[in-house]
Amino acid sequence: MRLGRASDIWHKSALSAVVAMAVPALTLFALGRLDLILYPAAGALCALYGHGLPYAARARTLLWVVLAMVASVGIALTTASLTSSPGLLVVCAALIAAVHKTVFDAARLGPPGNIILTFITASAFFVPQHLGQVPPHVALTLGTGALAWLVCMAPALLRPQGPERIVVARALDAAAGLLRTEPRANSVRPAGMSDAWHATSAAVHAAWRTLYMVPSHTPAKATARAGLERLLMRAESVLGRVGQETEGEAGPHAGRHCSQGIDRSPGQPTAAPEAGSRAPATHAPPHTHAHAGPHRRTEADRLRAWARGLRGGWPLPGVVLSAAQDVALDMAQDVAQDVEVVGVAGEVIGVRRSAPGHPRGVRPVLARLAPGSPLLPIGARVAAGCVLAGWASMALGVGHPYWAVVTAASIYQANTTLTWQRALQRTLGSLLGLLLYTALLPLIHVGHLAMIGLALACMLGAEAWISRNYWLGSVCITPLALLLAGFGSRLPARTLIADRWIDTVVGAVVGLACCVVVTNRRAADRIEVALERVAAVEADAYRLLAAGPAAGADGAREAGWARDRLAGCLAELREAVEVASSEWWQRALPDERIDHAQQQGHRALALLVRQLSMPAAAV
Repeated sequence: MRLGRASDIWHKSALSAVVAMAVPALTLFALGRLDLILYPAAGALCALYGHGLPYAARARTLLWVVLAMVASVGIALTTASLTSSPGLLVVCAALIAAVHKTVFDAARLGPPGNIILTFITASAFFVPQHLGQVPPHVALTLGTGALAWLVCMAPALLRPQGPERIVVARALDAAAGLLRTEPRANSVRPAGMSDAWHATSAAVHAAWRTLYMVPSHTPAKATARAGLERLLMRAESVLGRVGQETEGEAGPHAGRHCSQGIDRSPGQPTAAPEAGSRAPATHAPPHTHAHAGPHRRTEADRLRAWARGLRGGWPLPGVVLSAAQDVALDMAQDVAQDVEVVGVAGEVIGVRRSAPGHPRGVRPVLARLAPGSPLLPIGARVAAGCVLAGWASMALGVGHPYWAVVTAASIYQANTTLTWQRALQRTLGSLLGLLLYTALLPLIHVGHLAMIGLALACMLGAEAWISRNYWLGSVCITPLALLLAGFGSRLPARTLIADRWIDTVVGAVVGLACCVVVTNRRAADRIEVALERVAAVEADAYRLLAAGPAAGADGAREAGWARDRLAGCLAELREAVEVASSEWWQRALPDERIDHAQQQGHRALALLVRQLSMPAAAV
């Protein structure tokens, strides 16, 4: 129940969804057809997706989300027009919810995940429908989905590099936080340094993956992307210097690295200062003398300043800084010098490319859904839990069994522990949301225009709060769902509130029971696969390191690819361990092998990063 920090881009998804919802809602209000609000709401809520992606990737992702929403709504409405059996409709809604869960987890789209599509689709299954009404209603969803796509893509006209700037700024902030995790005087690392190192590694890896999605077909785009890459390399270089502090200085392979020409002596600087740089502290060695702490803090301040500059729209290479820029001018000039990657004639020296053989598009999604995938038992949990929750709601005489289906679908997470936590969060948030809805009843009774305003305010509040904690966001999600249901319903508010509360409890309890019964013993198998991949990629990395730094662009490219593969495999291993360790009824995990693989892998990753931080490799 602890509250965290709000997402740094929550306002982007919130405002996009509000705009995409307000236009059709006000149009329907003017036409007197707010009973149709569910269909345009389905398309408008697609505006919540893709805001962390560069615009080229966002365009493709949003297109898939809109098509998935339209297809799901079409299936639901067609089924509702062909049958009126509540039990059969519950089964169909549960199966669609299971498909949503597995596909979205395989696609790794991130928040808000599958629950938006499941909420809309489950509701559509229980809307009285004639077969002839299906095409125009689906057309409403498609039209507002297109509007949502345009709204989400519109910021590209003002800040075309906004998403990639933000992810690089996050990596800079994470690196600054790692530097501020002060080591002790006796060189024993503090307890939080390992977590900070992992967080920085994940942020840097995510930033590289994002930059690889940015097209660089023109010199201007390539120059801008290369400038961001140089800033990201500065954040990445922190991992190379602090990595040996987090993973231990001694080990069975420590002497081997030194004997192969890779100098790991703590007193040796990791890289010479870059030409034109005015930040000598950036290349300071690890904490081996009395002044290391102040140097680390100075560099951390510099990295945070660059992160603020990226978010604030500082110019990237190719833009001349004016003397009239009186806000942080010196720091802005530092950024311009540090990321200079163009020659006299404006020719781009080069940008990094993703490793060859890395699948893109639909293929990796299908690979994660292959037979034996650990995602399939989660889908089975969702199907079983949603069916039983809907049937239990019907047995209790509740008029909205799809609410129980949605509640059960919303609590399922990667493992049993997270599912239990989400069930608690969902129950508490729904209870508080019902109290908020009750308090808003006087305003709701004013009229439909007031209901539209409250719905938009709840949507804004949900996006603002849900990143702090799910239960806090549910406080606004619950009245939003009741408001959308109220446009086309004549039920009294007391009945709606009672049905919602019963369905929430039933969905959470039955969903948890199914989570315990339907086990996921494949989670441990995922660890074995991840360990094999880490071992293979780590061996390739050490062979590359043993050969020494290769001169020229080809050597830098090979080192960058090795870093990408190793960072990705380590992230996959860490995620697999976290999932399996919180899943009940598992065989014993190979803890010693996991620890050894992580230590050796992170040591190799730190060495690769140090090699990439050298001036020759950077160029």
